[in-house]
Amino acid sequence: MICFKLFTLFPELFPGPLASSITGQALKNNLWKIETINIRNYAKDDRKTVDDTPYGGGAGMILKPDILSEAIDQNISRKTKLIYLSPRGKLFNQNIAKSLAKEEELAFICGRYEGIDQRVIDEYNIEELSIGDYVLSGGELASFVVIDAILRNIDDVLGSDNSLDEESFSINESNFLLEYPHYTRPSIWRGREVPQVLSSGHHQNIKEWRFKKALEITKKNRNDLYQKYLNQKQ
Repeated sequence: MICFKLFTLFPELFPGPLASSITGQALKNNLWKIETINIRNYAKDDRKTVDDTPYGGGAGMILKPDILSEAIDQNISRKTKLIYLSPRGKLFNQNIAKSLAKEEELAFICGRYEGIDQRVIDEYNIEELSIGDYVLSGGELASFVVIDAILRNIDDVLGSDNSLDEESFSINESNFLLEYPHYTRPSIWRGREVPQVLSSGHHQNIKEWRFKKALEITKKNRNDLYQKYLNQKQ
């Protein structure tokens, strides 16, 4: 069972949406667990101060290294992998999700304000991950995305079907193609028909159609991934 530890100033946000649907059922089935560590509990003054102004000037506040390190030291073990969710981190993707799903214990530092002191990152050799080229109010929202993606790669969370293998970034094991279109009943809706090939019963034709559509969608919406796919095939 994988354990997620969240270092945060807002522990009341968790487990949040992760307690619902597939991940929520997996939580009830003890396939994973979650713990929150309130960074403010390790503050040293009566006001529970956890941040201070940055050296060199500039806007915003920085989480203090002595407070954050105290929280870390008292709540991790040698098996814990530390991750800091930050816009400047390595871009999170499906391959990273699969890799992290093999860990026993993952600890996420959810930054606020202008982030955390660089010395903490250096001291603990913390891996920095980003979910995209934009800025959120804090790492808590990003952690929901990352944890959900990780859980989907853990045995029995999605059940016994092969849906994970056919999702975006997993088609034909290329890790580059976006998912093909999906259709269900009724066969005609507002004058729009389901492509005939999908009801033909010809599995090879269906497979080829889906692959072709995946290529078209990837080229249209993520040409960067399409070019990676082409380069891989050369």
